Parts: sequence; C-alpha cells; structure tokens
Amino acid sequence: MAVEVEIRQRLGAFALDVAFASAGRLTALFGPSGSGKTSIVNAIAGLTRPEGGKVAVDGRVLFDAEQRIFLPPHRRRIGYVFQDARLFPHLTVSQNLRYGRFFTPAAERYAEVSKVVELLGIGHLLDRRPSGLSGGERQRVAIGRALIASPRLLLMDEPLAALDDARKAEILPYVERLRDETQIPIVYVSHSVAEIARLASDVVLLSDGRVTAAGSVNDILPRFDLLPDSERGEAGALVRLEVVRRDDGFGLSLMRSSRGEWRLPRVAAEEGAHLTVRVRARDVMIATEKPAGVSALNVLEGTIAGVESVGDSEALVTILSGSDRLSARVTGRSVQQLGLEPGKSVFAIVKSVSLDGAATARR
Repeated sequence: MAVEVEIRQRLGAFALDVAFASAGRLTALFGPSGSGKTSIVNAIAGLTRPEGGKVAVDGRVLFDAEQRIFLPPHRRRIGYVFQDARLFPHLTVSQNLRYGRFFTPAAERYAEVSKVVELLGIGHLLDRRPSGLSGGERQRVAIGRALIASPRLLLMDEPLAALDDARKAEILPYVERLRDETQIPIVYVSHSVAEIARLASDVVLLSDGRVTAAGSVNDILPRFDLLPDSERGEAGALVRLEVVRRDDGFGLSLMRSSRGEWRLPRVAAEEGAHLTVRVRARDVMIATEKPAGVSALNVLEGTIAGVESVGDSEALVTILSGSDRLSARVTGRSVQQLGLEPGKSVFAIVKSVSLDGAATARR
C-alpha cells in the first residue's frame, strides 16, 4: 500500500517543502529536532492544512491543494499514536480501546477487538484505568485504540521518546509484530538510529524542512555522512543471520550468514530463526590477512566494493561478504597504509560484545 506525500507549508518562520513516496511496511521519518517530522505527520493526519501539495494513501486522495480537496481528520481513517498516550483518564482500558471504533462506519470496520488485545498483550489490563498503568502499558493501549478504529494508515510520532530503556525494550517487540502481522502501512517518526534500524523498511531523512535522502533502510543507514553529527556513530549495515545453536557454556548464540559464522551474545530465538543484526561501521575493523590470536570472534572474508572519503581524516569502506554488505569506518591513514581499494580481498573483524540485544531484531 503506497503512501504519497507532497507538502508545502509555512509555519511561522519555518518552511516545510517535502515530497516522498513509499510502499514499505514501516516508513521512518528521521532527523534532528526542528527538521519537520511532526509537521509532516500532522499534515498527513489533517490536523493542519498545507498551502500546497498532495497526500494520498493507496491511491485515495486525502489532500490536494490544486484540486481543493481536504478531507477532515475524522474522514481520513488514520490512526495516530502520540509521544504521550493521551488516554482518557476517566475511562477503563476497555473503554479507551473502543472509543475510536465509534467513528468508523460499521461496514468499514475490519479490526477485531479480541485480536488486537492479543496482539498487544493487554488482556489483563482491560478493567484498569490509565493511572494504574506503566508508561509502556499506556503506549500499548494507545496503539490498540488506534488499531481498533480500523485505520488505512497508522502514524506514530516518537511513541518511545518519553519511555526509559526498560519500557522501550517492552514496547519494541509489539511494534515489530504490528509491522509484520498487519497490513497497515506505518509512518514512524524517530530521532534514534537504533529504533529505525530495528523497525523500518524505508527511511526518509529530513533537515530544515527538506528531504535530504530517502530509500530502503539497507541503503540509508550505512551512509553516516548523511546522518546528523550526534548519530553518525550509530550508522552501519544490516546483516541477516540464521540461528544455528546456542553456546550455553559461554552465553553465546552461533549464527550463520551467507558467507560465514557469527557469534553473538545469546539471543532469545529458536534454531532456524532468522534475525537482522545492525553492525555499526565504527565496530568493524579491516585486516588484509586472516588474523590470528585476536579476541574478536567474528571474522568474515570479503571484497572491498568501495572507499569513500568523509571529511579530512576518515573513510567509509564498503565490504561485500557473500550476499551481505558491511561498512567499516576507518581513518584515511589506514586506507593508505593497507592499500584499501575496490576489488581488494580483506577480512572484516567484529567483536561479539558490540552486537548486543538492542542491535538484534526479527525481520
């Protein structure tokens, strides 16, 4: 289901001028504070009316300035999950969940309350009021309320920003299930590379109200030159691995990629499961000969596909290892001393401890 967005809007001194389209399951809007992320989702939802542009979901036009089309929010069939849950404090969880359903015509309701409750694991909360819930539980209920309204599109505006790390870890698996088990396209606002790497299929990078890059998460995340300074250390590649077995003696999991074996801190997944692991460019070392006597457990043979200078002192080296593409962030001096150039055979070295649970996701 395609989402098409073109928005031209002035908000005080801030000018928003963006255009992008995505057919991905979860499209992430990424950029620093003030880049226009929330302004975009508010315009998609119909909470603001742009001066120009067009917004369409699966071919259904929600806004078209030229044709003078502007559907009000209640007719757009869009679910919106905010940073704070915004639950009605005087209603129970069950009543909150059903609230949005009343605005959807009976013939257009596809979401079953019982299935949404099961999907989000909130069956035991139905009789409680919001004041008796944790932050993570409130967000799950807010997601459920949006889903039960049977939306054509789900907007999520930094839904984890107000949660601590423990609550984020609680919510992330449910967002993954939402992405994988429903047919609802999701537009997800975030300023966290780690969240985007775990959840997104597609990424739209924003800066000062403009789109600076857009594409699949596999193409965008290795490009640390595109990311804000505060997030460049989080850039890297996504590698698909299969769980082979557990190494209980050392608390590790043995994994297999298209080219070799990997060892990661133990993951909660059965043998044969496929996981996606984010390998940060800053955590990858390069050797021109197979290393011996090193503590790093992951050594992958590959061929350099490209070397790109970044700034005055660094370079981004792209390594093809089987069907996987790794990125290594190294100094320009290392490039020169090792003779790193396209076509050269090398070994990529990755420490197991750099691949923690936050870097691993089902996909």
